[in-house]
Order: sequence, then structure tokens, then C-alpha cells
Amino acid sequence: MARSATAKKSRNTGRRTRKTTRRGSGRRWSARVTRTSDALDLDRGVFTWRDPKRIARSLKRSAERSRRRKTDAYRSALSMLTFYLNRAGKNLPASRRKTLQRAKAELRSAFGRE
Repeated sequence: MARSATAKKSRNTGRRTRKTTRRGSGRRWSARVTRTSDALDLDRGVFTWRDPKRIARSLKRSAERSRRRKTDAYRSALSMLTFYLNRAGKNLPASRRKTLQRAKAELRSAFGRE
């Protein structure tokens, strides 16, 4: 049986697996998305602030000012916060995560969605 150069046969499972190499540009893609989002122009360091109300106000202001977003302001702001929590902030300390979860609640109330 001939093997291709890009695939190798796994001994344990009998399935073919593809070898992948990690390039420098492939790392930290979520940080790049957070910094250069096309939908919102975020204030620098917004997710590092300690005050959940301030974070919510900033996200709301960014979402309402944006003309490039595809959906309503509330959804865009909440989407960016959730994205950060799920991807960019997967290694956050508990206190940081708690602050950002509170910012979600503040964002809901800022848009009158409670």
C-alpha cells in the first residue's frame, strides 16, 4: 500500500491522520479578531477594565456608533463580549471572568432587555 507524503497511517486506530504544522500567523487568531473587529471599534483594553458598568457602557457606545455591524446594537455588543469570554479569555482568572459575566448583565439592562 502506497502512502502519500501528507498523510500517515495511525497504528492504533487504522485511520489516516494529516500532519499539520503550526505557523506563526495561526496563533492568537482570537486576540486579532478582538483587536481588529470589522463590526465594532472597541476602546483599547475594554475587557481588562474592572468595572462591569463601564465595560457595558463602552460596548453599547461602540455598537451604537458602528455602521458596519450586521445586526442590532445589542446583539453585536453581547456577541463580542461572549466571543471574548469563550475564546480569547479561556484562561481568565475567576475574578476576571466574574467581572465580565457581570458586564453581560449590565449590558442587558443598558439595552432594557432584562
